[in-house]
Amino acid sequence: MDQLKVTVRTGNYLAVTFISFIVSHGMNLTKETWGSRLGLILAMAGNSVGLGNFLRFPVQAINNGGGTFIIPYLVCFLLMGIPLLWIEWSMGRFGGRHGHHSTPFILNSMSPRPLWKYIGVFGIFTNIAVAAYYCYIESWTLSYALHSIKGTFSSLSQSSIAAYFDSYTNLSTSFFGIPSEAVFFFIVCVGINTYILSKGLAGIEKVAKIGMPLLVIFGIFLAYKGLTVGTSAVSEQFPLASAWDGLNYLWTPQYDSLLRPGIWLAAAGQIFFTLSVGMGTIHCYAAYIDSKDDIALNASTAGFTNEFVEIVLGSLIVIPIAAGYFGIEWIKENMSFGMAFQTMPFLFNQWGEILASLAGVLWFGLLFFAGITSSLAMGTPWMGFMSDEFGWNKIKGAISFGALVLALGLPCVLFYKYGYFEQYDYWAGTVSLVIFALAETILFAWIFGLDKGWQEITTGADIKVPVIFKYIIKYVTPILLIGVFIGALITPVKNNWIDAFKSLSNDGVWPLDGQSLLLQISNTEMYTALHNAVDPLVIESIRNEIFYTNIARWVLLILFVGITTLVYIAHKRRTQEK
Repeated sequence: MDQLKVTVRTGNYLAVTFISFIVSHGMNLTKETWGSRLGLILAMAGNSVGLGNFLRFPVQAINNGGGTFIIPYLVCFLLMGIPLLWIEWSMGRFGGRHGHHSTPFILNSMSPRPLWKYIGVFGIFTNIAVAAYYCYIESWTLSYALHSIKGTFSSLSQSSIAAYFDSYTNLSTSFFGIPSEAVFFFIVCVGINTYILSKGLAGIEKVAKIGMPLLVIFGIFLAYKGLTVGTSAVSEQFPLASAWDGLNYLWTPQYDSLLRPGIWLAAAGQIFFTLSVGMGTIHCYAAYIDSKDDIALNASTAGFTNEFVEIVLGSLIVIPIAAGYFGIEWIKENMSFGMAFQTMPFLFNQWGEILASLAGVLWFGLLFFAGITSSLAMGTPWMGFMSDEFGWNKIKGAISFGALVLALGLPCVLFYKYGYFEQYDYWAGTVSLVIFALAETILFAWIFGLDKGWQEITTGADIKVPVIFKYIIKYVTPILLIGVFIGALITPVKNNWIDAFKSLSNDGVWPLDGQSLLLQISNTEMYTALHNAVDPLVIESIRNEIFYTNIARWVLLILFVGITTLVYIAHKRRTQEK
Protein backbone atom coordinates (compact mmCIF):
# COMPACT_ATOMS: atom_id res chain seq x y z
CA MET A 1 0.00 0.00 0.00
CA ASP A 2 2.89 2.36 0.78
CA GLN A 3 4.23 1.71 -2.72
CA LEU A 4 0.86 2.63 -4.17
CA LYS A 5 0.71 5.90 -2.22
CA VAL A 6 4.17 6.87 -3.37
CA THR A 7 3.20 6.10 -6.96
CA VAL A 8 0.08 8.26 -6.77
CA ARG A 9 1.95 11.21 -5.17
CA THR A 10 4.67 10.92 -7.79
CA GLY A 11 2.08 10.70 -10.56
CA ASN A 12 0.33 13.85 -9.32
CA TYR A 13 3.61 15.76 -9.17
CA LEU A 14 4.53 14.63 -12.69
CA ALA A 15 1.08 15.58 -13.98
CA VAL A 16 1.40 19.13 -12.57
CA THR A 17 4.94 19.46 -13.94
CA PHE A 18 3.81 18.17 -17.33
CA ILE A 19 0.93 20.67 -17.48
CA SER A 20 3.22 23.56 -16.52
CA PHE A 21 5.66 22.55 -19.25
CA ILE A 22 2.88 22.44 -21.82
CA VAL A 23 1.49 25.85 -20.93
CA SER A 24 4.89 27.50 -21.05
CA HIS A 25 6.04 26.06 -24.40
CA GLY A 26 3.34 26.99 -26.89
CA MET A 27 4.03 27.32 -30.62
CA ASN A 28 1.80 28.10 -33.56
CA LEU A 29 0.65 25.51 -36.05
CA THR A 30 -0.78 26.21 -39.48
CA LYS A 31 -4.04 24.52 -40.45
CA GLU A 32 -3.63 21.25 -42.36
CA THR A 33 -5.85 19.61 -44.94
CA TRP A 34 -5.99 16.23 -46.64
CA GLY A 35 -4.13 16.04 -49.94
CA SER A 36 -6.76 13.98 -51.77
CA ARG A 37 -10.08 12.24 -51.28
CA LEU A 38 -8.42 8.86 -51.88
CA GLY A 39 -5.85 9.64 -49.19
CA LEU A 40 -8.61 10.59 -46.74
CA ILE A 41 -10.61 7.41 -47.40
CA LEU A 42 -7.53 5.17 -47.16
CA ALA A 43 -6.45 6.91 -43.95
CA MET A 44 -9.93 6.50 -42.48
CA ALA A 45 -10.03 2.86 -43.60
CA GLY A 46 -6.53 2.38 -42.17
CA ASN A 47 -7.74 3.83 -38.88
CA SER A 48 -10.49 1.17 -38.80
CA VAL A 49 -8.54 -1.72 -40.32
CA GLY A 50 -6.31 -2.83 -37.50
CA LEU A 51 -5.04 -5.84 -35.64
CA GLY A 52 -8.59 -6.65 -34.53
CA ASN A 53 -9.61 -7.47 -38.11
CA PHE A 54 -7.17 -10.37 -38.28
CA LEU A 55 -6.68 -11.31 -34.62
CA ARG A 56 -9.89 -10.48 -32.74
CA PHE A 57 -12.55 -11.17 -35.39
CA PRO A 58 -11.64 -14.85 -35.97
CA VAL A 59 -11.54 -15.44 -32.20
CA GLN A 60 -14.93 -13.76 -31.66
CA ALA A 61 -16.46 -15.65 -34.57
CA ILE A 62 -15.23 -19.07 -33.43
CA ASN A 63 -15.97 -18.49 -29.73
CA ASN A 64 -19.51 -17.36 -30.57
CA GLY A 65 -20.52 -20.22 -32.81
CA GLY A 66 -19.15 -19.31 -36.23
CA GLY A 67 -22.20 -18.73 -38.43
CA THR A 68 -24.18 -18.03 -35.27
CA PHE A 69 -22.13 -14.85 -34.90
CA ILE A 70 -22.38 -13.56 -38.48
CA ILE A 71 -26.05 -12.51 -38.62
CA PRO A 72 -26.00 -10.38 -35.43
CA TYR A 73 -22.62 -9.00 -36.53
CA LEU A 74 -23.93 -7.78 -39.89
CA VAL A 75 -27.12 -6.41 -38.33
CA CYS A 76 -25.06 -4.48 -35.74
CA PHE A 77 -22.89 -3.11 -38.53
CA LEU A 78 -25.94 -1.64 -40.28
CA LEU A 79 -27.81 -0.45 -37.18
CA MET A 80 -24.88 0.74 -35.08
CA GLY A 81 -21.67 0.80 -37.10
CA ILE A 82 -22.78 2.85 -40.11
CA PRO A 83 -24.82 5.32 -37.99
CA LEU A 84 -21.87 5.88 -35.65
CA LEU A 85 -19.57 6.47 -38.61
CA TRP A 86 -21.94 9.12 -39.99
CA ILE A 87 -22.32 10.69 -36.56
CA GLU A 88 -18.56 10.94 -35.96
CA TRP A 89 -17.74 12.18 -39.46
CA SER A 90 -20.49 14.81 -39.13
CA MET A 91 -19.35 15.95 -35.70
CA GLY A 92 -15.75 16.15 -36.87
CA ARG A 93 -16.56 18.21 -39.94
CA PHE A 94 -18.85 20.48 -37.90
CA GLY A 95 -16.13 21.05 -35.30
CA GLY A 96 -13.49 21.64 -37.97
CA ARG A 97 -15.70 24.29 -39.52
CA HIS A 98 -15.52 26.12 -36.19
CA GLY A 99 -11.77 25.67 -35.83
CA HIS A 100 -11.75 22.62 -33.52
CA HIS A 101 -9.72 19.49 -34.23
CA SER A 102 -10.16 17.41 -31.06
CA THR A 103 -13.19 16.03 -29.27
CA PRO A 104 -13.36 18.29 -26.15
CA PHE A 105 -14.14 21.42 -28.15
CA ILE A 106 -15.83 19.62 -31.05
CA LEU A 107 -18.42 18.44 -28.54
CA ASN A 108 -18.42 21.83 -26.86
CA SER A 109 -19.24 23.50 -30.19
CA MET A 110 -22.40 21.36 -30.42
CA SER A 111 -23.67 22.23 -26.94
CA PRO A 112 -22.73 25.18 -24.71
CA ARG A 113 -23.07 23.09 -21.55
CA PRO A 114 -19.65 22.74 -19.84
CA LEU A 115 -20.14 19.00 -19.30
CA TRP A 116 -19.63 18.10 -22.95
CA LYS A 117 -16.10 19.36 -23.33
CA TYR A 118 -15.10 17.16 -20.38
CA ILE A 119 -16.88 14.16 -21.86
CA GLY A 120 -14.79 14.95 -24.93
CA VAL A 121 -11.71 14.15 -22.81
CA PHE A 122 -12.46 10.49 -23.57
CA GLY A 123 -11.57 11.19 -27.22
CA ILE A 124 -7.99 12.07 -26.24
CA PHE A 125 -7.56 9.84 -23.20
CA THR A 126 -8.68 6.67 -25.00
CA ASN A 127 -6.26 7.14 -27.89
CA ILE A 128 -3.20 7.74 -25.72
CA ALA A 129 -4.00 4.82 -23.41
CA VAL A 130 -4.84 2.42 -26.24
CA ALA A 131 -1.75 3.45 -28.23
CA ALA A 132 0.38 2.58 -25.18
CA TYR A 133 -0.45 -1.12 -25.40
CA TYR A 134 -1.41 -1.24 -29.08
CA CYS A 135 2.10 -0.19 -30.10
CA TYR A 136 3.40 -3.08 -28.02
CA ILE A 137 1.32 -5.59 -30.02
CA GLU A 138 2.42 -3.76 -33.16
CA SER A 139 6.03 -4.29 -32.11
CA TRP A 140 5.42 -8.06 -31.91
CA THR A 141 4.45 -8.08 -35.58
CA LEU A 142 7.59 -6.17 -36.60
CA SER A 143 9.80 -8.48 -34.57
CA TYR A 144 8.17 -11.64 -35.92
CA ALA A 145 8.39 -10.38 -39.51
CA LEU A 146 12.16 -9.95 -39.09
CA HIS A 147 12.44 -13.33 -37.35
CA SER A 148 10.63 -14.90 -40.33
CA ILE A 149 13.31 -13.50 -42.63
CA LYS A 150 15.99 -14.71 -40.24
CA GLY A 151 14.44 -18.20 -40.16
CA THR A 152 14.09 -18.33 -36.38
CA PHE A 153 10.94 -20.47 -36.52
CA SER A 154 11.90 -22.78 -39.40
CA SER A 155 13.00 -25.78 -37.31
CA LEU A 156 10.77 -25.28 -34.26
CA SER A 157 7.83 -27.43 -33.25
CA GLN A 158 4.48 -25.86 -32.45
CA SER A 159 5.12 -26.11 -28.71
CA SER A 160 8.55 -24.54 -29.15
CA ILE A 161 7.08 -21.61 -31.11
CA ALA A 162 4.45 -21.12 -28.40
CA ALA A 163 7.22 -21.23 -25.77
CA TYR A 164 9.20 -18.66 -27.79
CA PHE A 165 6.28 -16.24 -27.56
CA ASP A 166 6.19 -16.69 -23.78
CA SER A 167 9.94 -16.10 -23.59
CA TYR A 168 9.56 -12.99 -25.76
CA THR A 169 6.92 -11.42 -23.51
CA ASN A 170 8.96 -12.41 -20.44
CA LEU A 171 11.87 -10.40 -21.88
CA SER A 172 14.07 -13.49 -22.21
CA THR A 173 14.84 -13.36 -25.95
CA SER A 174 17.39 -11.34 -27.91
CA PHE A 175 17.66 -10.16 -31.50
CA PHE A 176 21.14 -10.18 -33.06
CA GLY A 177 22.60 -9.83 -29.57
CA ILE A 178 20.20 -7.09 -28.44
CA PRO A 179 18.83 -8.21 -25.05
CA SER A 180 15.17 -7.88 -24.03
CA GLU A 181 14.08 -7.50 -27.63
CA ALA A 182 10.47 -6.87 -26.58
CA VAL A 183 11.59 -3.55 -25.07
CA PHE A 184 13.79 -2.78 -28.07
CA PHE A 185 11.09 -3.35 -30.69
CA PHE A 186 8.52 -1.45 -28.65
CA ILE A 187 10.82 1.59 -28.59
CA VAL A 188 11.44 1.19 -32.33
CA CYS A 189 7.69 1.10 -33.07
CA VAL A 190 7.02 4.17 -30.94
CA GLY A 191 9.87 5.91 -32.78
CA ILE A 192 8.42 5.02 -36.21
CA ASN A 193 4.99 6.31 -35.20
CA THR A 194 6.48 9.51 -33.80
CA TYR A 195 8.50 10.20 -36.94
CA ILE A 196 5.53 9.70 -39.29
CA LEU A 197 3.23 11.80 -37.07
CA SER A 198 5.80 14.61 -37.13
CA LYS A 199 5.08 14.92 -40.87
CA GLY A 200 1.44 15.69 -40.13
CA LEU A 201 -1.48 14.59 -42.28
CA ALA A 202 0.83 14.28 -45.29
CA GLY A 203 2.85 11.59 -43.51
CA ILE A 204 -0.27 9.69 -42.41
CA GLU A 205 -1.76 9.91 -45.91
CA LYS A 206 1.43 8.61 -47.53
CA VAL A 207 1.58 5.62 -45.18
CA ALA A 208 -2.11 4.87 -45.83
CA LYS A 209 -1.62 5.00 -49.61
CA ILE A 210 1.26 2.52 -49.35
CA GLY A 211 0.21 0.41 -46.39
CA MET A 212 -3.44 -0.26 -47.24
CA PRO A 213 -2.83 -1.65 -50.78
CA LEU A 214 0.07 -3.77 -49.50
CA LEU A 215 -2.11 -5.05 -46.66
CA VAL A 216 -4.80 -6.14 -49.13
CA ILE A 217 -2.26 -7.74 -51.49
CA PHE A 218 -0.61 -9.67 -48.65
CA GLY A 219 -4.04 -10.69 -47.38
CA ILE A 220 -5.21 -11.95 -50.79
CA PHE A 221 -2.08 -14.11 -51.15
CA LEU A 222 -2.51 -15.65 -47.69
CA ALA A 223 -6.25 -16.13 -48.27
CA TYR A 224 -5.47 -17.95 -51.52
CA LYS A 225 -3.07 -20.25 -49.66
CA GLY A 226 -5.72 -20.83 -47.01
CA LEU A 227 -8.30 -21.82 -49.60
CA THR A 228 -5.91 -24.16 -51.43
CA VAL A 229 -5.03 -26.16 -48.30
CA GLY A 230 -8.36 -27.98 -48.60
CA THR A 231 -7.95 -31.51 -47.19
CA SER A 232 -4.39 -31.99 -48.45
CA ALA A 233 -2.92 -31.76 -44.95
CA VAL A 234 -4.88 -34.64 -43.42
CA SER A 235 -2.67 -36.57 -40.99
CA GLU A 236 -2.90 -39.58 -38.71
CA GLN A 237 -3.24 -37.26 -35.71
CA PHE A 238 -5.85 -35.05 -37.42
CA PRO A 239 -7.72 -37.29 -39.90
CA LEU A 240 -10.63 -34.82 -40.20
CA ALA A 241 -8.52 -31.76 -40.99
CA SER A 242 -10.20 -29.63 -43.64
CA ALA A 243 -9.98 -25.96 -44.55
CA TRP A 244 -13.49 -26.23 -46.00
CA ASP A 245 -14.89 -27.25 -42.61
CA GLY A 246 -13.47 -24.04 -41.16
CA LEU A 247 -15.21 -21.93 -43.79
CA ASN A 248 -18.47 -23.90 -43.52
CA TYR A 249 -18.51 -23.44 -39.76
CA LEU A 250 -18.03 -19.70 -40.13
CA TRP A 251 -20.47 -19.13 -42.98
CA THR A 252 -23.36 -21.45 -42.11
CA PRO A 253 -25.94 -19.17 -40.47
CA GLN A 254 -27.71 -20.32 -37.31
CA TYR A 255 -30.95 -18.40 -37.06
CA ASP A 256 -31.52 -19.30 -33.41
CA SER A 257 -28.71 -16.83 -32.64
CA LEU A 258 -31.22 -14.02 -33.09
CA LEU A 259 -32.70 -15.03 -29.71
CA ARG A 260 -29.37 -15.20 -27.83
CA PRO A 261 -28.49 -11.84 -26.16
CA GLY A 262 -24.89 -12.82 -25.48
CA ILE A 263 -24.17 -13.23 -29.20
CA TRP A 264 -25.64 -9.79 -29.91
CA LEU A 265 -23.43 -8.19 -27.26
CA ALA A 266 -20.35 -9.93 -28.63
CA ALA A 267 -21.23 -8.80 -32.18
CA ALA A 268 -21.86 -5.21 -31.09
CA GLY A 269 -18.57 -5.22 -29.19
CA GLN A 270 -16.69 -6.37 -32.27
CA ILE A 271 -18.20 -3.50 -34.28
CA PHE A 272 -16.66 -1.05 -31.79
CA PHE A 273 -13.23 -2.59 -32.17
CA THR A 274 -13.32 -3.03 -35.91
CA LEU A 275 -14.60 0.44 -36.88
CA SER A 276 -12.64 2.39 -34.23
CA VAL A 277 -15.81 4.25 -33.24
CA GLY A 278 -16.06 5.82 -29.79
CA MET A 279 -12.37 6.78 -29.82
CA GLY A 280 -12.23 10.31 -31.24
CA THR A 281 -9.89 9.53 -34.13
CA ILE A 282 -12.64 9.79 -36.75
CA HIS A 283 -13.71 13.18 -35.38
CA CYS A 284 -10.16 14.43 -35.67
CA TYR A 285 -9.59 13.15 -39.21
CA ALA A 286 -12.95 14.56 -40.37
CA ALA A 287 -12.18 17.94 -38.77
CA TYR A 288 -9.60 18.56 -41.50
CA ILE A 289 -11.94 18.15 -44.48
CA ASP A 290 -13.69 21.03 -46.24
CA SER A 291 -16.99 22.12 -44.74
CA LYS A 292 -18.90 21.22 -47.92
CA ASP A 293 -17.12 17.97 -48.74
CA ASP A 294 -19.07 14.72 -48.80
CA ILE A 295 -19.04 12.67 -45.63
CA ALA A 296 -21.92 10.23 -46.25
CA LEU A 297 -20.23 8.33 -49.08
CA ASN A 298 -16.73 8.74 -47.62
CA ALA A 299 -17.80 7.31 -44.26
CA SER A 300 -19.68 4.44 -45.92
CA THR A 301 -16.71 3.65 -48.19
CA ALA A 302 -14.28 3.56 -45.27
CA GLY A 303 -16.69 1.38 -43.28
CA PHE A 304 -17.33 -1.12 -46.06
CA THR A 305 -13.62 -1.27 -46.89
CA ASN A 306 -13.00 -2.28 -43.29
CA GLU A 307 -15.74 -4.91 -43.49
CA PHE A 308 -14.26 -6.36 -46.69
CA VAL A 309 -10.88 -6.71 -45.03
CA GLU A 310 -12.36 -8.20 -41.86
CA ILE A 311 -15.07 -10.50 -43.19
CA VAL A 312 -13.36 -11.63 -46.39
CA LEU A 313 -9.62 -11.51 -45.68
CA GLY A 314 -9.86 -11.84 -41.89
CA SER A 315 -11.92 -15.01 -42.17
CA LEU A 316 -9.95 -16.60 -45.02
CA ILE A 317 -6.53 -16.75 -43.37
CA VAL A 318 -6.31 -17.99 -39.78
CA ILE A 319 -9.44 -20.17 -39.63
CA PRO A 320 -9.10 -22.17 -42.89
CA ILE A 321 -5.33 -22.59 -42.62
CA ALA A 322 -5.54 -23.84 -39.02
CA ALA A 323 -8.58 -26.02 -39.76
CA GLY A 324 -6.76 -27.42 -42.80
CA TYR A 325 -4.04 -28.85 -40.55
CA PHE A 326 -5.75 -29.40 -37.20
CA GLY A 327 -9.46 -29.70 -37.95
CA ILE A 328 -12.38 -27.54 -36.87
CA GLU A 329 -12.77 -29.24 -33.46
CA TRP A 330 -9.19 -28.30 -32.56
CA ILE A 331 -9.95 -24.72 -33.65
CA LYS A 332 -13.01 -24.54 -31.39
CA GLU A 333 -10.96 -25.62 -28.38
CA ASN A 334 -7.78 -23.63 -29.01
CA MET A 335 -8.73 -20.44 -30.87
CA SER A 336 -7.18 -17.43 -29.12
CA PHE A 337 -5.62 -14.05 -29.75
CA GLY A 338 -2.10 -15.49 -29.34
CA MET A 339 -2.63 -18.08 -32.07
CA ALA A 340 -1.33 -15.62 -34.68
CA PHE A 341 2.09 -15.73 -33.01
CA GLN A 342 2.08 -19.16 -31.37
CA THR A 343 0.64 -21.32 -34.15
CA MET A 344 0.74 -19.61 -37.55
CA PRO A 345 4.56 -19.77 -37.95
CA PHE A 346 4.39 -23.52 -37.40
CA LEU A 347 1.68 -23.89 -40.04
CA PHE A 348 3.70 -21.82 -42.49
CA ASN A 349 6.62 -24.22 -41.94
CA GLN A 350 4.54 -26.96 -43.58
CA TRP A 351 4.84 -25.11 -46.90
CA GLY A 352 8.60 -25.49 -47.22
CA GLU A 353 11.45 -23.27 -46.04
CA ILE A 354 11.30 -20.55 -48.71
CA LEU A 355 7.50 -20.24 -48.82
CA ALA A 356 7.33 -20.38 -45.01
CA SER A 357 9.69 -17.43 -44.76
CA LEU A 358 7.69 -15.51 -47.38
CA ALA A 359 4.36 -16.33 -45.71
CA GLY A 360 5.74 -15.23 -42.34
CA VAL A 361 6.89 -11.90 -43.75
CA LEU A 362 3.55 -11.36 -45.50
CA TRP A 363 1.47 -12.38 -42.46
CA PHE A 364 3.34 -10.32 -39.89
CA GLY A 365 3.90 -7.54 -42.43
CA LEU A 366 0.15 -7.46 -43.00
CA LEU A 367 -0.41 -7.20 -39.24
CA PHE A 368 2.22 -4.47 -38.94
CA PHE A 369 0.61 -2.33 -41.65
CA ALA A 370 -2.81 -2.92 -40.10
CA GLY A 371 -1.43 -1.86 -36.74
CA ILE A 372 0.51 1.23 -37.75
CA THR A 373 -2.29 2.76 -39.84
CA SER A 374 -4.44 2.55 -36.70
CA SER A 375 -1.84 3.71 -34.18
CA LEU A 376 -1.02 6.77 -36.31
CA ALA A 377 -4.67 7.79 -36.10
CA MET A 378 -4.44 7.60 -32.32
CA GLY A 379 -1.88 10.39 -32.26
CA THR A 380 -3.96 12.95 -34.13
CA PRO A 381 -6.51 13.87 -31.39
CA TRP A 382 -3.71 14.80 -28.97
CA MET A 383 -1.81 16.70 -31.65
CA GLY A 384 -4.94 18.50 -32.82
CA PHE A 385 -5.79 19.52 -29.27
CA MET A 386 -2.29 20.79 -28.47
CA SER A 387 -2.20 22.67 -31.78
CA ASP A 388 -5.58 24.36 -31.31
CA GLU A 389 -5.25 25.24 -27.65
CA PHE A 390 -1.53 25.74 -27.04
CA GLY A 391 -0.13 26.45 -30.50
CA TRP A 392 2.15 23.42 -30.69
CA ASN A 393 3.61 22.52 -34.07
CA LYS A 394 3.58 19.05 -35.64
CA ILE A 395 7.02 18.04 -34.42
CA LYS A 396 6.36 19.08 -30.85
CA GLY A 397 2.95 17.41 -30.85
CA ALA A 398 4.35 14.17 -32.27
CA ILE A 399 7.28 14.02 -29.84
CA SER A 400 5.04 14.67 -26.85
CA PHE A 401 2.63 11.96 -28.00
CA GLY A 402 5.51 9.54 -28.50
CA ALA A 403 6.86 10.36 -25.04
CA LEU A 404 3.47 9.73 -23.44
CA VAL A 405 3.03 6.42 -25.26
CA LEU A 406 6.55 5.34 -24.31
CA ALA A 407 6.11 6.24 -20.64
CA LEU A 408 2.67 4.64 -20.38
CA GLY A 409 3.55 1.64 -22.55
CA LEU A 410 6.81 0.50 -20.97
CA PRO A 411 5.01 -0.90 -17.91
CA CYS A 412 2.85 -2.94 -20.32
CA VAL A 413 6.07 -4.46 -21.65
CA LEU A 414 7.79 -4.92 -18.30
CA PHE A 415 4.78 -6.20 -16.35
CA TYR A 416 2.94 -8.03 -19.12
CA LYS A 417 2.77 -11.29 -17.15
CA TYR A 418 1.02 -9.53 -14.26
CA GLY A 419 -1.94 -8.38 -16.36
CA TYR A 420 -0.90 -4.71 -16.60
CA PHE A 421 -1.53 -4.83 -20.35
CA GLU A 422 -5.09 -6.19 -19.88
CA GLN A 423 -6.09 -3.27 -17.65
CA TYR A 424 -5.34 -0.73 -20.36
CA ASP A 425 -7.21 -2.87 -22.87
CA TYR A 426 -10.28 -3.27 -20.65
CA TRP A 427 -10.71 0.25 -19.31
CA ALA A 428 -9.41 2.33 -22.21
CA GLY A 429 -10.01 -0.07 -25.10
CA THR A 430 -13.44 -1.32 -24.05
CA VAL A 431 -15.30 0.58 -21.33
CA SER A 432 -14.27 4.06 -22.54
CA LEU A 433 -15.38 3.30 -26.10
CA VAL A 434 -18.90 2.39 -25.04
CA ILE A 435 -19.29 5.36 -22.69
CA PHE A 436 -18.07 7.88 -25.27
CA ALA A 437 -20.07 6.40 -28.16
CA LEU A 438 -23.27 6.46 -26.10
CA ALA A 439 -22.62 10.04 -24.97
CA GLU A 440 -21.86 11.36 -28.46
CA THR A 441 -24.96 9.67 -29.90
CA ILE A 442 -27.17 11.31 -27.26
CA LEU A 443 -25.50 14.67 -27.94
CA PHE A 444 -25.88 14.38 -31.72
CA ALA A 445 -29.44 13.04 -31.87
CA TRP A 446 -31.10 14.56 -28.81
CA ILE A 447 -29.22 17.69 -27.71
CA PHE A 448 -27.68 19.10 -30.87
CA GLY A 449 -30.87 17.89 -32.53
CA LEU A 450 -31.38 15.30 -35.21
CA ASP A 451 -32.78 17.84 -37.70
CA LYS A 452 -29.50 19.75 -37.60
CA GLY A 453 -27.57 16.49 -37.36
CA TRP A 454 -29.30 15.05 -40.42
CA GLN A 455 -28.48 18.22 -42.33
CA GLU A 456 -24.83 17.76 -41.37
CA ILE A 457 -24.86 14.17 -42.65
CA THR A 458 -26.54 15.00 -45.95
CA THR A 459 -24.80 18.31 -46.77
CA GLY A 460 -22.54 17.71 -49.77
CA ALA A 461 -23.46 14.00 -49.78
CA ASP A 462 -22.59 12.10 -52.96
CA ILE A 463 -25.20 9.45 -52.13
CA LYS A 464 -28.82 9.65 -51.07
CA VAL A 465 -28.87 8.64 -47.41
CA PRO A 466 -31.99 6.51 -46.71
CA VAL A 467 -34.40 8.46 -44.49
CA ILE A 468 -34.91 5.36 -42.32
CA PHE A 469 -31.46 6.01 -40.83
CA LYS A 470 -32.76 9.25 -39.35
CA TYR A 471 -34.89 7.16 -37.00
CA ILE A 472 -32.26 4.48 -36.54
CA ILE A 473 -29.77 7.12 -35.32
CA LYS A 474 -32.30 8.64 -32.92
CA TYR A 475 -33.78 5.47 -31.44
CA VAL A 476 -32.18 2.17 -32.48
CA THR A 477 -28.48 3.06 -32.18
CA PRO A 478 -28.79 4.54 -28.64
CA ILE A 479 -30.80 1.51 -27.50
CA LEU A 480 -28.14 -0.84 -28.85
CA LEU A 481 -25.41 1.18 -27.12
CA ILE A 482 -27.30 1.16 -23.82
CA GLY A 483 -27.67 -2.60 -24.22
CA VAL A 484 -23.92 -2.97 -24.79
CA PHE A 485 -23.15 -0.91 -21.67
CA ILE A 486 -25.61 -2.81 -19.47
CA GLY A 487 -24.31 -6.05 -20.93
CA ALA A 488 -20.76 -5.15 -19.95
CA LEU A 489 -21.89 -3.98 -16.51
CA ILE A 490 -23.77 -7.12 -15.48
CA THR A 491 -22.41 -9.84 -17.79
CA PRO A 492 -23.79 -13.17 -16.51
CA VAL A 493 -21.67 -16.28 -16.03
CA LYS A 494 -20.34 -17.52 -19.40
CA ASN A 495 -22.38 -14.75 -21.06
CA ASN A 496 -25.45 -17.01 -20.78
CA TRP A 497 -28.29 -14.53 -20.44
CA ILE A 498 -31.12 -17.04 -20.73
CA ASP A 499 -29.90 -19.06 -17.72
CA ALA A 500 -29.23 -15.82 -15.83
CA PHE A 501 -32.83 -14.64 -16.29
CA LYS A 502 -34.08 -18.07 -15.18
CA SER A 503 -31.88 -17.83 -12.07
CA LEU A 504 -33.18 -14.34 -11.33
CA SER A 505 -36.78 -15.49 -11.77
CA ASN A 506 -36.45 -18.67 -9.71
CA ASP A 507 -33.92 -17.75 -7.02
CA GLY A 508 -33.73 -13.94 -7.13
CA VAL A 509 -30.00 -14.21 -7.94
CA TRP A 510 -28.16 -12.77 -10.95
CA PRO A 511 -24.93 -14.82 -11.45
CA LEU A 512 -22.25 -12.32 -12.46
CA ASP A 513 -19.33 -13.38 -14.61
CA GLY A 514 -15.82 -12.45 -13.52
CA GLN A 515 -15.50 -10.35 -16.69
CA SER A 516 -18.48 -8.16 -15.79
CA LEU A 517 -17.69 -4.52 -15.07
CA LEU A 518 -19.01 -4.79 -11.51
CA LEU A 519 -16.66 -7.65 -10.61
CA GLN A 520 -13.74 -6.21 -12.59
CA ILE A 521 -13.82 -3.07 -10.46
CA SER A 522 -13.55 -5.05 -7.23
CA ASN A 523 -10.94 -7.57 -8.53
CA THR A 524 -13.29 -10.29 -7.30
CA GLU A 525 -11.81 -13.10 -9.39
CA MET A 526 -8.26 -12.37 -8.26
CA TYR A 527 -9.20 -12.11 -4.59
CA THR A 528 -11.14 -15.38 -4.85
CA ALA A 529 -8.13 -17.06 -6.45
CA LEU A 530 -5.90 -15.62 -3.72
CA HIS A 531 -8.20 -16.94 -1.00
CA ASN A 532 -8.18 -20.44 -2.53
CA ALA A 533 -4.44 -20.56 -3.31
CA VAL A 534 -2.12 -22.75 -1.24
CA ASP A 535 1.18 -22.71 -3.14
CA PRO A 536 3.35 -19.77 -1.90
CA LEU A 537 4.54 -19.04 -5.45
CA VAL A 538 0.95 -18.85 -6.70
CA ILE A 539 0.01 -16.59 -3.80
CA GLU A 540 2.91 -14.26 -4.57
CA SER A 541 2.01 -14.19 -8.26
CA ILE A 542 -1.64 -13.27 -7.55
CA ARG A 543 -0.60 -10.57 -5.11
CA ASN A 544 1.71 -9.10 -7.74
CA GLU A 545 -1.11 -9.20 -10.28
CA ILE A 546 -3.44 -7.35 -7.89
CA PHE A 547 -0.75 -4.77 -7.14
CA TYR A 548 0.07 -4.04 -10.79
CA THR A 549 -3.62 -4.07 -11.72
CA ASN A 550 -4.24 -1.29 -9.23
CA ILE A 551 -1.16 0.62 -10.38
CA ALA A 552 -2.37 0.46 -14.00
CA ARG A 553 -5.75 1.86 -12.97
CA TRP A 554 -4.15 4.71 -11.03
CA VAL A 555 -1.98 5.56 -14.03
CA LEU A 556 -5.05 5.68 -16.28
CA LEU A 557 -6.88 7.84 -13.74
CA ILE A 558 -3.95 10.26 -13.51
CA LEU A 559 -3.83 10.45 -17.31
CA PHE A 560 -7.55 11.22 -17.49
CA VAL A 561 -7.32 13.87 -14.75
CA GLY A 562 -4.25 15.39 -16.44
CA ILE A 563 -6.02 15.74 -19.80
CA THR A 564 -9.13 17.09 -18.06
CA THR A 565 -6.95 19.70 -16.39
CA LEU A 566 -5.50 20.68 -19.77
CA VAL A 567 -9.01 21.09 -21.16
CA TYR A 568 -9.90 23.28 -18.16
CA ILE A 569 -6.79 25.43 -18.73
CA ALA A 570 -7.61 25.68 -22.45
CA HIS A 571 -11.16 26.76 -21.62
CA LYS A 572 -9.88 29.46 -19.25
CA ARG A 573 -7.49 30.73 -21.93
CA ARG A 574 -10.34 30.93 -24.42
CA THR A 575 -12.49 32.81 -21.89
CA GLN A 576 -9.73 35.31 -21.15
CA GLU A 577 -9.13 35.95 -24.87
CA LYS A 578 -12.78 36.88 -25.48
